[in-house]
Amino acid sequence: MFAHIGFEVTDLARSARFYDAIFFPLGCRRQFEAAGAVAYGRMDARFWIVQRGRPAAPGYGHVALEAVGRAAVDAAYTAGIAAGGADDGAPGPRPNYGPRYYAAYLRDPDGLRVELVSGQE
Repeated sequence: MFAHIGFEVTDLARSARFYDAIFFPLGCRRQFEAAGAVAYGRMDARFWIVQRGRPAAPGYGHVALEAVGRAAVDAAYTAGIAAGGADDGAPGPRPNYGPRYYAAYLRDPDGLRVELVSGQE
């Protein structure tokens, strides 16, 4: 379990539009907003995007966002693409991760990898 995750982004407004789009179908909303940060969650701020004037570093890893069912994965993926994200793996079963694992992968506007997943075991 984690307390929170933070991504540093190069353009906070652009990235917030992307994350607003993918978090909506997952049942998460903005929980915090300030000049240099936006945070999302269901009940409290768990996923943060911050702008500190540093260059993006897309190769360090990814965050997996839990979805309630395949339809939510599909909707978040579609919303993310429409909001400026890039495809990094279309929605579909991922049997190598488990018999019910269903996921999609996106790159956010700075190239950071976002996994949308349901059916984890």
